[in-house]
This record gives sequence, structure tokens and C-alpha cells, in this order.
Amino acid sequence: MIPYSEKELENPGLHLTTKCLGPFPGVTFEIPKYHTPITPKENVRRCVDRGEALWFPLSRDFCDYEPRINKDTVSRAMIIDMEEAPPDDSRGGVDFFGVEWVYVPEAGGCMPKPGNKPLLEDVNDWPDVIHFPDIDALDWDHCTEVNRVLSGSERALHTSLLNGLFERLISFMEFENAAMAIIDEDQVDAIHALFDRLVDMYINILDHHLAYMKLDGLLMHDDWGSQRAPFFSPNVCREVIAPHLKRFVDYVHSKGLWFEQHSCGFNEPMVPVMIECGVDIWRPQHINDIAALREQYGDKIMLGLPFPQRVTKDTPDEELQALVKDFVTKYAPTFREKPFIVSAFGADRRFQEAIYRESRIALSKLA
Repeated sequence: MIPYSEKELENPGLHLTTKCLGPFPGVTFEIPKYHTPITPKENVRRCVDRGEALWFPLSRDFCDYEPRINKDTVSRAMIIDMEEAPPDDSRGGVDFFGVEWVYVPEAGGCMPKPGNKPLLEDVNDWPDVIHFPDIDALDWDHCTEVNRVLSGSERALHTSLLNGLFERLISFMEFENAAMAIIDEDQVDAIHALFDRLVDMYINILDHHLAYMKLDGLLMHDDWGSQRAPFFSPNVCREVIAPHLKRFVDYVHSKGLWFEQHSCGFNEPMVPVMIECGVDIWRPQHINDIAALREQYGDKIMLGLPFPQRVTKDTPDEELQALVKDFVTKYAPTFREKPFIVSAFGADRRFQEAIYRESRIALSKLA
């Protein structure tokens, strides 16, 4: 193993960063670039592969890429690419399928415009109602020209699909109808055909990205749960969603990428299904018992593990260092077998440096 040196944190540069019209509109983040023995993207890859990772990764080690060539990205107000961020009043709009989305400031995100008639009432009608976009006809040359520089990112670069399979069905039908449809024997066959066609589209989008971009992973948004329980049972998920999710995950893996599922809600019962589908990373919300999930499943799926204490710019240095050291001491012995991403939203640079330093020192001492 490579021993830690304080020179790794001296006079850091800056990582290449994207511009954002998402939760932090108009902000270009400055991500310090440490003198690491391997790149953050290599360290994340080692975590996913259960290899000899050198430090605990944080969100700063990932570079999100959500270009505006994807109409879903624009309509969901989550544009993250290398072009100038559009004005805030451009949030929302029409997605790939003609669904109109509006921005909800209180939620910090978009939803289908209330009052509009859903595209679908019965999934059996989708071949006549749902019109798939011509992905090949999009201006990929322009997208390539302005964004190819991100291939040089030393952080783990991933692109996102903001409407996964169930979320896409919700956008077509509204939530109540979608939730009923997936347990309606008369609609399930049509759902399978629709999801199969959606996966074909997602594969085509990914192929276009890979033609010019050296991606490390792909993230798909598909919320499966409410605050108290999943939207559907694991067995319903296995029957209706999992076959198509697994086909897509298998394709992502065939391209050498890892797959992350973004899924809000209480989804503890769904973790075995994620694992069966080959999902590599899931960052659960705090309403899940994440420590217990890591104990049971951490050798099969990489979780986001929250830092147990709130650390802010007002936290004294000595207290911060002690908290980080205790955290690292607790988790370092099992980290390579059960790796995780440290979740500490809003933590300042001192915290990031402390996590890097202490985990580098601890992991370098492991046999």
C-alpha cells in the first residue's frame, strides 16, 4: 500500500467542474484537486470492485453530467453540463414524450403540470398514444463539441437518466393510475412491452454518450418508496420492473460502467431486488436503517453512509477532527469488503480534507 503523505493536501489545484441549473442554479463548484496517488475515479472503481481503495469517497469524487440534449434533463430543471447555465425562469418545459413539467420552488424540483390530462389511461393503449423520440436525430455533434472536455475529468464521471421505468410510467399516467397498473393483470403485458421499448431508448442514449465521452458510470432516477413504505412489493417489482432494469444494468456493465440507482423513500425491502438486478450503488435517505443495510448487504451493494453528526463551518477544528477520526476508526477495518460513499451534505472543505486524510492513513495501514 502507498503510505499517506501530508504533501497530498498541500497547494491543491481545482478539478474540472460542470455548470448547473439544478438544486444549485448558476453555481460552478470549486472542487479542490488533491495530489492523490490514484485518481478519484480509480478509487471509486476500486470501491465498486471491492479492490484496494485508498480513501473513503465523498460526493466530491463524482462528476455529474446531465446535458441539455436530453429533453428530460431540461424539463426536470437538472441541466448539468459545460454550457452556460440558462436563466432560472427556464426551469421546466416539455420532455421527450410531450409531458409538460413545472418547477415547484418549495420542492426544489419539477412535476408534471397539474390539470393536464394524462397521456395514458390504460397502458394497453401505449402503442397508439406514446410517440418515442428520434434519439439519432438530436444534435449530438454540438453536444460533443461543448462537453467532450469532461472526458478528461479525474473524478468519477457519470451521466443520468432522470425518468426511470416506474417514474416514466407515473409521468404518463399520474401516480395513482401507475400504481394500479403494475398490479393489474390486464395491463401488465403492455407494461412489459412499454418498458422493453424504454430500455431500448435508454441504451441508444447511452451509446451516443459513449461515442464521444469516457464515462465511468450511469445513474438512473427511479423512486420506489414513500416515507413509510415502498410503493409496491418486492415480488411485484421482480415481476414487472426488475427484468427490464436488469437488462439495462447488464448492458451498462457490458460497457465497463458501474450502475447507480437513485431511489428516494423507505426502500429497505427493495434492496435484495436491486442486488438481483446488478445495481452497484444506492445512496438511501436517512429514513432507512443504513447501518443495518450495510451490515447485511454491504458486500453486494455500495451504499451512501451518512456521517453521524452534523458538521458545519462553525464546528471547532478539534471537535471536527475527533468526530472524523472516530468515524474512520469504526469503519476502516471493513471498508474494502463493504465500501460506501460518505454522505455529509453541506460539509465544508475542512471536513472533506479530514475524511480524506484520516481514511488514507487508516486504509494504508491495512494488510
